[in-house]
Amino acid sequence: MEIFANLNETIVNILGPLGPMILLGTVGLIMVVVTVAMMLSQPEDPMEKLKRSVQNPNAEKTPEKRLRQGERNEQLQKFASFLEPKDVAELSKKQLQLRQAGYQSKDAVRFFHFAQFALGILGLILAFVYLNLLGGGEGFSTQKMMIYTIIPGAIGYYIPTYWVTRRVEIRKEEITRGFPDSLDMMLVCVEAGQSLDQCIVRVARELHASYPALAQEFDVVAYEMKAGKDKTTVLNDMGERCGVQDVSSFVTVLIQSATFGTSIAEALRVYAGEMRDKRVMRAEEAANKLPTKMTLATMMLTVPPLLIILVGPSVHGITQLGNMGVN
Repeated sequence: MEIFANLNETIVNILGPLGPMILLGTVGLIMVVVTVAMMLSQPEDPMEKLKRSVQNPNAEKTPEKRLRQGERNEQLQKFASFLEPKDVAELSKKQLQLRQAGYQSKDAVRFFHFAQFALGILGLILAFVYLNLLGGGEGFSTQKMMIYTIIPGAIGYYIPTYWVTRRVEIRKEEITRGFPDSLDMMLVCVEAGQSLDQCIVRVARELHASYPALAQEFDVVAYEMKAGKDKTTVLNDMGERCGVQDVSSFVTVLIQSATFGTSIAEALRVYAGEMRDKRVMRAEEAANKLPTKMTLATMMLTVPPLLIILVGPSVHGITQLGNMGVN
């Protein structure tokens, strides 16, 4: 026990009162870095290598000719069990959210969880360095030091979640704005004699400059139809990926039109008219909300200066009279 007491006293004399905590944190950080480095440098599983060579014999000779389905980040593949949820429902939900945000890669879920882990660790490291090594935490108690160290790590961990949520909202808004225009263009293409597949390709090409998110969704639909996927499944997948009620209703209209054999052009004409009316209603709603939103700003920027101009001279005169009375 005397040896530990002497060691603790030496550490406190060198690093200060928080020396033991600094030393333990440094050792823990070094262990984490070493563990990650060892996991990255571990050799590939021979069974996985054999399985890949059997599935694609030319993969080792011509890596540039690998199928698109096999193009996944091999470094992240080693951490698949750590970076992907075990629950299939939770994994599917996260994949859908990332696709709605515009991230269509197969490794999107892994990159998302890796970003959470990396930013959380980075926040902890920066807070630890600032508070302990740069002297930013002088005079803080141990509890306060821990709180100020954990908060940046928690912020870094939740930054990817906020970013993805914000991206989903922006992308849905862009799809909602551009959808009526896409219906008008699709109606023109169908009435010109083009099939549904051809008009989807044409609309996707025309929308790339103005509404890239919606054009990307139409591109995915066109590619899946060209690949031979069932049209009903493709349209339902589009409605689920977009997450917009207007698109889901449009998908239902197309499926019902194909099921009952009615004219697609007539269905598009009616639905396009409804979407135009709905867009006008949204614009009117936003315009009606504007006066209410401006009321608070107008009061804060107008009333205080007005009170100063009207009441200020009177207050100044009363103050001067009070000073004269005292004298």
